[in-house]
Order: sequence, then C-alpha cells, then structure tokens
Amino acid sequence: QVQLVESGGGSVLAGGSVRLTCTASGVSSCMGWFRQAPGKGREGIASIYPSGSYPYYSDSVKGRFSISRDNTKNLLWLQMNSLKPEDTAMYYCAADHRISSCAGDIRQYDFTYWGQGTQVTVSS
Repeated sequence: QVQLVESGGGSVLAGGSVRLTCTASGVSSCMGWFRQAPGKGREGIASIYPSGSYPYYSDSVKGRFSISRDNTKNLLWLQMNSLKPEDTAMYYCAADHRISSCAGDIRQYDFTYWGQGTQVTVSS
C-alpha cells in the first residue's frame, strides 16, 4: 500500500509558475500526474519511470511542465511554467507498481494509488 499526499497548489496569475510536490509513503514504480477541471474528465498529463528517463507529457502541457522524482526520498514533483487559465484544475498524484503504467499515454485505470488532490487556479 502506498499513500500519496500532494502539496504546493494555489492561485497564480497567467504566465506564472507553480511547483507541486507529491510525498509517497512507500516505493512505487511508475508515477504520474493527472488533473481534472470542473465538468471534465481526469486527464493524464505527465508520468515518469523509476529511472527518471523517458518522461511522458500530454500535448496540453508539453514544453511548459516538467516532471521529476527523487527515489531516495519518495518524492515526485511537477514544475508548471507559463501557466494558462485552462490549466486550472485539481491536480492528482498517482502511482503504480507496474512499469507498464508508464507506457504511452497514461490512463487513470492503470494507476492503483492516488492522492487527494491539490487545487491550482490560474487567473488572467
């Protein structure tokens, strides 16, 4: 069992930056970030293998967001730059023991463990 706790959300002006942190209670393999805007489905936006190589980014965040992890401290980060109002959403950290969960476009049903979410609001 892995417990995940997100932190770092808040309100920011468009063009600003926010760094989210996910603290894990145990070791997991694939880790990722999802987000859900009001009235929309949950979108997988970034994932990272245990080695830190071959990070995945959705087209909506590619070039603006960066995912990283520290396996020695069981920490996962999402650095979000050049934020836009359409980035407003609840952001969730997710993890799974299966490496395959990181393959290709990430999907919520491939992840077993979830955090409670942290809100990011971007105003224009």
